[in-house]
Amino acid sequence: MDAKMTFKRYELKYRINGFQRDALLKAMEGHLALDMFGHSTIRNLYYDTDTWQLVRRSIEKPWYKEKLRVRSYGLASDTSPVFVELKKKYEKVVYKRRLSLPCQKAMEGLMPESILPAGPKDMQIGREIEAFKHFYGPTLAPAMFLSYEREAYYPIDGVDFRLTIDNNLLWRMEDIDLRSPAGGQFIIPPDEMILEVKTPGGIPMWMVRFLSENRIYQTSFSKYGTAYQHWLADGKETGGRMYA
Repeated sequence: MDAKMTFKRYELKYRINGFQRDALLKAMEGHLALDMFGHSTIRNLYYDTDTWQLVRRSIEKPWYKEKLRVRSYGLASDTSPVFVELKKKYEKVVYKRRLSLPCQKAMEGLMPESILPAGPKDMQIGREIEAFKHFYGPTLAPAMFLSYEREAYYPIDGVDFRLTIDNNLLWRMEDIDLRSPAGGQFIIPPDEMILEVKTPGGIPMWMVRFLSENRIYQTSFSKYGTAYQHWLADGKETGGRMYA
């Protein structure tokens, strides 16, 4: 896998239940198959300021928003690769840039007084992340640990179209470390899942028919934003950060 990746696409989200997932798997036959990751436990560290500037901006649903996160596919160690991702959304189109580094080097490089190490091929994305850090200031730090189980599918019928199904969505504001076991509070009920369609353009007709026949409708959903709203509703001050 290339250490540096750039994505530009639409990401359409749907909330589904187990029965709808089973029906989808049947509808997918001949069109999609599990990708190289197959089933994985994804761990994310979301970065934010001490006033939650990034997530509060995201909840407002602006025409432009951005986020910084570090992601691992499975339990990380100091030396295992993780992805530092800078994700931007402009008028419903998602742009994602990321580079891969050993976990310890990534965490050290994202500290305010440090510079993220990047090789010659990664200089541009490294500069973009450093500009992001400078813009949001010295309080930018890991604010939330968020994990989920993911099934990822790629096309086998030649259509540029990908699909993921996420379940067991959990969040916490303690022990915010990719080297720690997954766990926390549920973001959505455990019997619900997030179906996400990723496409540079349209949706295949077989998928359109499936969504229509099963009365599955697109929704606006942010894992990080929803978890943050749960935290506000709980009225707690945890994780060393206070809502302002």
